[in-house]
Amino acid sequence: MKSYIKLLLLSGVLAGTTACTDLDTDIKTQYTTYPDNPIAANAKLEACYYYLRNEVGLGRNYWEGVMLQGDELMGLSFNGSYYDNGRLVNPFIHDLKPDTPGVGQMGDLKSGISYCNTVIVEIGGPEGKDDIVAPVRAIRAFYHFMMMDLYGDVPLMDHTPEEGEVIERAPRADVARFIESELLEIMPQLTEENNADTYGRPNKWMAKALLAKLYLNWGVYTCGDVTKVTNDTPNEKLNELVAVCDDIIESGIFEVGKGYRKKFFPNNGVHIKDFIYAMDFDPVKIPTKYVGGHQLDRFMTFKKANNCNVGPWGFIPAKSVAGVYVLVPECVDRFNLPGDERNQIILGGPQYATDPVNYEFTNTPILYNGQQVNYTKEILFSGTGGISKLDVGADSETANLMKGYHLGKYPSTAEDYTDRDRLCGNDIPIFRYADILLSKAEAILRGATATMGHTPASLMNEVRDCASAPHVTGTPTLQDLLDERGREFICEMWRRQDLIRFGQFENDWGVKNIVNPGAKTELWRRIMPIPLGEMDTNTNWSQNFGY
Repeated sequence: MKSYIKLLLLSGVLAGTTACTDLDTDIKTQYTTYPDNPIAANAKLEACYYYLRNEVGLGRNYWEGVMLQGDELMGLSFNGSYYDNGRLVNPFIHDLKPDTPGVGQMGDLKSGISYCNTVIVEIGGPEGKDDIVAPVRAIRAFYHFMMMDLYGDVPLMDHTPEEGEVIERAPRADVARFIESELLEIMPQLTEENNADTYGRPNKWMAKALLAKLYLNWGVYTCGDVTKVTNDTPNEKLNELVAVCDDIIESGIFEVGKGYRKKFFPNNGVHIKDFIYAMDFDPVKIPTKYVGGHQLDRFMTFKKANNCNVGPWGFIPAKSVAGVYVLVPECVDRFNLPGDERNQIILGGPQYATDPVNYEFTNTPILYNGQQVNYTKEILFSGTGGISKLDVGADSETANLMKGYHLGKYPSTAEDYTDRDRLCGNDIPIFRYADILLSKAEAILRGATATMGHTPASLMNEVRDCASAPHVTGTPTLQDLLDERGREFICEMWRRQDLIRFGQFENDWGVKNIVNPGAKTELWRRIMPIPLGEMDTNTNWSQNFGY
């Protein structure tokens, strides 16, 4: 069976195309042994790679629970509407509970790892170290990384448990070392091909990018006590980080390109050379909610776009939108570089529609109730729930709809609302070449040996060239670098991690520390609570400190 499957992969059958696979539970439960036909075998592998393409994962809950913890977005309520027991508010004010929906990713990550373990056994076990097993082990390592990053001490699930085996949580540092050893061991078996056949699937460059992200945060993960992390926490892997970044740079495969906004348009995909690894969404092929597509635009766009003369993206949405995500004022202030194309995704002041084909801004004003939509940066919380619920008042009052700048990074199409229940097909980047460049810049600033003639400034300027932003002069500071990361990777789910690494997770932004004064000093909130359901199932576990 193993040789048969390998033959199929080498002939391109299992590698597939950029088309997605419907990941209904039938795929995961229909077979008790590895299937002996190409379509079923491909479905098994695809299910490993795309396990988080669902509501709990990257379809909604992951970016909702993680993205809202940073200094980028806040989720408003309107006289109680969309408060949803703190679903959007609690992450932002750093008051997560074990039953907050955005906390629940652990169960899905564990399930993804367990499914990978099952597939690994069925295709010959990890000792095979071949080009079939290696990608599954890579995605298993990625799921461990995500879980360890969020929850600290987590189960180290490197095998299928025996019946009755008690699952324990391993120290975070041990999980980090396991991820490192896995990636280093499988690296030679992973393909170096980076094309339509490998897009959205683990290859050598995805594994190296994951290793770079692990090394970038190594000091946080191995320090033993996350409350002790500061901007000066030692990191013994800085030179290794530079070496991994150099491997990716010297491959010549990737580039930041020219033009920032188009990387996130609905037609993005394998042609974006900045994407090392992305979650491939396609609601046309897979109309299942949160599986084939995400709803980022639904939550980020103008709340009454469907009642305007024209919506932000040049069409009137056929269905209602949520429109509850607005930008934190401090986030808006970071987008201050003259000529920087990234400024265009910050939607503030009087609003004009874009062309629905190329998303260039037009002179057509967006009108609601006869007046132009005009966003204000500062937000007044005048609703029945008050500031504690980020309540801006009834959405029947036009002025309340204008409170807060919006993010225009992931535009939608008219068909997303007419045909696909508001599901968008913009692929979500996970690892980008720009991140590799800025990670190398950070490593050098923190003491790593510079290579290839690179300096922190030259690396930052290569990233800035994509957006026509002005060049850095002199040597940038670490704060300059953090601000650059905030501009470049806004709402790509890395900000929480960056703020923790720089010792700024407790900083004051928006009204976070007003609503929850404990957010200034409760350093244990740098890891999330173990979800309530996991605690109920694993009675031998102890809840993370403070929760």
